[in-house]
Amino acid sequence: MKKQDSIFIPIIISLSIIIPIVVALLMLFPDVFHIESENYDFSSLPFFHAILNGSTAVLLLTGFILIKNKKTNAHKLSMMSAFVLSSVFLISYVTSKLTNDPVPFGGEGFVRIIYFFILITHIILSVAVLPLALFSIYRGITGEFDKHKKIVKWTFPIWMYVAITGVMVYIFMTPYY
Repeated sequence: MKKQDSIFIPIIISLSIIIPIVVALLMLFPDVFHIESENYDFSSLPFFHAILNGSTAVLLLTGFILIKNKKTNAHKLSMMSAFVLSSVFLISYVTSKLTNDPVPFGGEGFVRIIYFFILITHIILSVAVLPLALFSIYRGITGEFDKHKKIVKWTFPIWMYVAITGVMVYIFMTPYY
């Protein structure tokens, strides 16, 4: 094991455990973890989240095309930008969960089934994106391109799915905000 692995792998694993637990607690106990804010209106955050997710999807696709065309520096910039947007999304999402009351989905029938399928798969796969993205970035930055290539075969489609379904969840929820 390389020296930096002994530092960064435990950090990646810790973040990959702690962050989903914190987000789950916010979702499961909205009354306990709620902050009232009279000075700021956070009701537009879901729209902002959709923009972040859509932009992330565009950057992921751009990064994919760039690496296929062997434009490694542009690929790196695109992928790091996607990660930054995803990080901003996470911070904003936590802020939204702390400040906004939960909004139930009001759709019925087949639309309800589709919505919950998309939402549940989005949530489950979003938990996997964090360690996959962190390990992918770490292996790319350290120049371990064989390991990087092996993990991005999983990271890219899952992260893309999460980004696209994040926008879809917003579209389904728009009438209820």
